[in-house]
Amino acid sequence: MSRTRILKSVLALSSAAAVLAAADARAQDAAADPAAASVPAQDEGAANEIVVKGFRASLNSALNLKRNETATIDAIKAEDIAEFPDLNLAESLQRIPGVAISRVNGEGRNISIRGLGPEYSRVRINGMEAIGTTGGTDNSGGVNRGRGFDFNIFSSDLFNSLAVRKTATADVEEGSLGGTVDLQTARPFDYRKPTAVVQAAASYNDLARKARPRVSTLLTTSTADGRFGVLLSVAYEERALVEEGANITRWTYGGFNNGFNTASTLPGYTIAQINDSNPATALYHPRIPGLVSYAIEQKRLGAALGVQFQPSEKTLISIDGLYSRLDGTRQEAQFQAISFSRSGTGKPQTIIRSGIVDANRNIISGTFDNVDLRTQARYDKLVTDFYQLTGTLDQKIGESLKFGAVVGYSSSQFRNPVQTTVTIDAANTNGFYYDFSTRFPTIRPGVDVSSAATFAFTNGTSEVRIRPQTVDNSFTNAKGFLEWTTAPELKLKAGVDWRRFDYSSTEQRRLQGETVVTTLTAAQLAPLTTVFSGFGRGLNVPAGTPTAWVVPNLAAFQAYLNTYSNPTYAIGGIENATARGSFVTVREEDLGAWGMMEFNFADAGIPIRGDAGLRYVKTDQFSTGYASQGSTVNLVGADRSYANWLPSANLVVDVRDNLMVRFAAARTIARAGIGSLTPGGNLNVSGGNRTFSSGNPDLKPTRSTNLDASIEWYPMRGAIYAVSVFQKDIGTFVQTLSTTVPFGDLGLPASLLNGTTASPTDAFIVSQPVNSKGGLLRGLEVNVQQPLSFLPGFLSNFGVLANYTYVSSDIEYLTSASGATTVKAPLLGLSKHAANGTLYFETKKFSIRGSVAYRSKYLTAVPGTEGNSYNGTNATTNIDAQVSYNITDKFKVSLEMINLTDELNDQFVDATNRLNVLTHSGRQFVLGARLAF
Repeated sequence: MSRTRILKSVLALSSAAAVLAAADARAQDAAADPAAASVPAQDEGAANEIVVKGFRASLNSALNLKRNETATIDAIKAEDIAEFPDLNLAESLQRIPGVAISRVNGEGRNISIRGLGPEYSRVRINGMEAIGTTGGTDNSGGVNRGRGFDFNIFSSDLFNSLAVRKTATADVEEGSLGGTVDLQTARPFDYRKPTAVVQAAASYNDLARKARPRVSTLLTTSTADGRFGVLLSVAYEERALVEEGANITRWTYGGFNNGFNTASTLPGYTIAQINDSNPATALYHPRIPGLVSYAIEQKRLGAALGVQFQPSEKTLISIDGLYSRLDGTRQEAQFQAISFSRSGTGKPQTIIRSGIVDANRNIISGTFDNVDLRTQARYDKLVTDFYQLTGTLDQKIGESLKFGAVVGYSSSQFRNPVQTTVTIDAANTNGFYYDFSTRFPTIRPGVDVSSAATFAFTNGTSEVRIRPQTVDNSFTNAKGFLEWTTAPELKLKAGVDWRRFDYSSTEQRRLQGETVVTTLTAAQLAPLTTVFSGFGRGLNVPAGTPTAWVVPNLAAFQAYLNTYSNPTYAIGGIENATARGSFVTVREEDLGAWGMMEFNFADAGIPIRGDAGLRYVKTDQFSTGYASQGSTVNLVGADRSYANWLPSANLVVDVRDNLMVRFAAARTIARAGIGSLTPGGNLNVSGGNRTFSSGNPDLKPTRSTNLDASIEWYPMRGAIYAVSVFQKDIGTFVQTLSTTVPFGDLGLPASLLNGTTASPTDAFIVSQPVNSKGGLLRGLEVNVQQPLSFLPGFLSNFGVLANYTYVSSDIEYLTSASGATTVKAPLLGLSKHAANGTLYFETKKFSIRGSVAYRSKYLTAVPGTEGNSYNGTNATTNIDAQVSYNITDKFKVSLEMINLTDELNDQFVDATNRLNVLTHSGRQFVLGARLAF
């Protein structure tokens, strides 16, 4: 956006403020209704007491916080003691303008703020930065190895507020381009009297057809003099769900992996055209047409402990402890036509008998012979342990000086101690048919895939994968500041902060190679299999697509082959060529110093307030990994340092008591994904997938210059009408560059392929994070919140919330390793359009609300691989609802309904919208009761 356009936006907002001020003045002169008057701001002490009760009251409390801040902040407050508005923190956050979420297994996992994904946002818990890591399915991103925060670790019952800081201030640590999310657990001094709350519920998923318990409790008390208090909150829940659908593993071109059998025929095309190796002119086909079902069981236990001590009116000491454990299992049953992605005996033997090519050069349907089929069963145990301990000191020194300090430590430990996959194969089957003319494809094998006799377990072809892995993140934090009130209109603040971030990851794999197995006869194999059935409920699966297929029985295989004790299946870490690359460590230390002033000239008759400051931060990074050095692979280390000066300013003009205009400017940075900083690389061969990923310790932080302007009108208590415009000029950007390279050209020892089905001539997808030029991001937010209390009768109990965000970006991505070619596309994770709406009805006894959240499609990789322009996820619309009834002042029952339309997870590759993943996870219902005393 040019300076001229920025000036026009500012002038437009100023003009709008003037018009609204005039209109509001006329309205106040004509109306006598005191409800239309502006709401006095809460004083600091009142703001720290929990007095909200109900959804409408929580909205009012959040608006008070927003109005009083000089920076742009949006918040969500608890409806009542230990009662957050949503079961999942990410799902609450999506009600905030500019926030969009991504769901995994039907539950919010990550967030994007103003078009910037989780890697560009920071999360603080009780004032201290933290990272939480979980594992997902392969098609949902797998294990989080970056800086993004996984919100599904926590039960929302442990928190009483969250806030999103969209503009920077010097006293808030750097590290985010999109925004900083503050999560706050409850503290004992938040409550006026000893309190106890117990909640119990049952959750039911209609696809899994299972019910599971959910319980939580909060206990808090303080001494009679109010100087010492203790609070304990505990939450436990279980979830059972199923996610299933089509899993295609991208599309590729005809000539990839040495092309189809030369006997192939397609009407109107020669064999040379069928096997064209030029991605720009070639025909495309699904890489691994397949079906998948995941059965997931989770247990989530969380506890929060708060202790506060106030030895004098000038001293307050707070200690906060937080623990959460997410313990789950995932069972996978998958059917694949793996022939289309295999070189050697796979695709080069497969014959196209007939087919149809659409206008986008896609072989959209076809019948094939000599197709290799595969089914696989996989079992994962996934455990995340998160804990954090922080100590906070607030000390007043005299009447005008204040000292504050925070020290703390947090740790997130992810363990995948069991990850076992067994495959069985049927080679060169005839009559295989697929049809992708409908969004959910027809995938029709020409053989009986529900019979064990169709399949074999053969050395050199079938696989036993054993891949336990770990990811550890920890933060050590210390910071302090001084605040001096020089005059009623002016405060000066200065401080220092230090953070140390430690990251490490490991993995183990089989030493002899995953295709080295004990060949079984048909008679031996049959009792080691089971039939998976019931696939496709609610998906309108096309006729001929199987709803049942035979899969390995993992327990039976383990017992028969002794896979965990038999030397043939022994696993290793550093000594294993395909696991070695996952051994990564990173240590990062950030030392910052800052100074700022806060001003408010209202008492002098000038309706202006704000802040201006400057932050300096120095970053030191040291990383290790395993890299190829000639004919050997060795542990190598890399270190680097850099420093940044980060100015920021926020200005608020209070045009009237209930009308304000905000302006903000700042320079911000977001550091590269922590797992990307390794100097090493990681080789992976899984079935037909061949990849090599490497890190880059020389990644620069993503830097951005931000400009924001907004107008906010508060016409009555609990209401806001706001419009915001923003721009982020991203000067540097980290992208993942993916290219297709024969293994022999990678400069790696050929011995790394021993024990795999890959050969040195196979094409590998090679990916590495690299520095690129960046580009502009511009956006608009509209926010409306209106209780309809001015309506007559029962209509006065209604209220609405609605927001819309438009974001556009123009980022320059590299498309070649040399940097000679580039392409412009939107920022990864950016939805151009996002909207949320809630209609609610609330009385003292009864409350009901329905919410809708829309997110337009967004990209997940630019450029794509194998000739696809990019990868992405299509638009989603999620509808949720909640009903509650207060039987007494202390006892309430509720029903929460999540994902009522059973929204699809629809992932695609290329601008032509080729199907990659299409799954669903069902509707979730939670029936509960709550007792407070």
